Amino acid sequence: MKVLCVGGGPASLYLAILLKLQDRRHEVSVHERNPEGATYGWGVTYWPDMLDTLKAHDEPSGRDIEDQSARWRDGVAHVRDQLTVHRGDEGFAIGRHRMLGILTERAVSLGVRVHFDHAVSPQDPPFDADLVVAGDGARSALRDRYADHFGTRLTAGHNRFIWLGTTKVFRSFTFAFVETEHGWLWCYAYGFDGEHSTCIVECSPRTWSGLGLDVMERADALRLLEKLLERPLEGHPLIGRTDLDGPAQWQTFHTVTNRVWSRGNLVLIGDAAHTTHYSIGAGTTLAMQDAMALARSLKDPGPLHSALGRYERVRKRELLPLQSAARHSAGWYENLPRYVGLAPHQMFALLGQRHSPLLPHVPPQLYYRVDRAIERTQALRSLKRWIGPRIARVLHND
Repeated sequence: MKVLCVGGGPASLYLAILLKLQDRRHEVSVHERNPEGATYGWGVTYWPDMLDTLKAHDEPSGRDIEDQSARWRDGVAHVRDQLTVHRGDEGFAIGRHRMLGILTERAVSLGVRVHFDHAVSPQDPPFDADLVVAGDGARSALRDRYADHFGTRLTAGHNRFIWLGTTKVFRSFTFAFVETEHGWLWCYAYGFDGEHSTCIVECSPRTWSGLGLDVMERADALRLLEKLLERPLEGHPLIGRTDLDGPAQWQTFHTVTNRVWSRGNLVLIGDAAHTTHYSIGAGTTLAMQDAMALARSLKDPGPLHSALGRYERVRKRELLPLQSAARHSAGWYENLPRYVGLAPHQMFALLGQRHSPLLPHVPPQLYYRVDRAIERTQALRSLKRWIGPRIARVLHND
């Protein structure tokens, strides 16, 4: 089979690896429009179960990713001038540049042809492939060409955010909430190597414009954010993208959904097919799980359209609870004033419960007390875990 993957992100590269491992006779190529080594993210997160899955599917790349990842334990929240710690959480992060390098090297070693600085359009000759994989991100040009067929829907979030780096190495997943005269501003931060961390800063549109961040030049915006986040940053600088001039690149998050995921021999994967809010830290994991599911479907005998339909059904079903969690997580931050007046340890507890479909409908203090009581009783804990996903499905269908 001849397979053309458009976009050189984790989903396309991992699919290329898996297809070559299934059958070395597959002719697989990956086309990335940016130059080699150019990536505009900082670190990406994943969790221990995902690491086990990566090593089960391709042990060499999984082992390299593990070896070059940073680990953290615990969650830390700075709320005004108080610090709260939640013990026990463990996670991993790796620089996006490093992950793409590992996957590219592994793909090339298996015979995948990886082309950088090469934008592909639907009119190009490579589209005579048996399968074309649109892994070109949330703003996929291939998908948008046939948006009516795919039933593409982009829903803009309310808050503004900016994806930054810092030389402060956070050893725990860290949140910081700062009150300004124009409202609250907060960040999520985690180390991804021994020298840098990702730092995502978010605020409401009112705070964003009130602070002047909507018109401020990039360097000035970074200095202001460093001052506001001085306590968690401990004097370390924030780092923006170096490929941009002018104002800082603030964004609103766009949730991408598609009614169908394939058209003939063209199939969507990763952010081209779906996005989940960055606050649940699952984007890269879900993209690579797409690759696993698509490779598995293509392995089974039968016509291509059956394999693509099976892939779509499986992934849509698996994504439902995560999409619900992401929607409620984004909503928690969009309604931060509802929670920020709680005692810091209570607020942090509800931060950990932000995926709950019940939380927006129950007074925060009452939810906290009931949740603490449930956690002290094994039977109630089991009931909570059983009923939560079912309520989420009902609310989603409504």
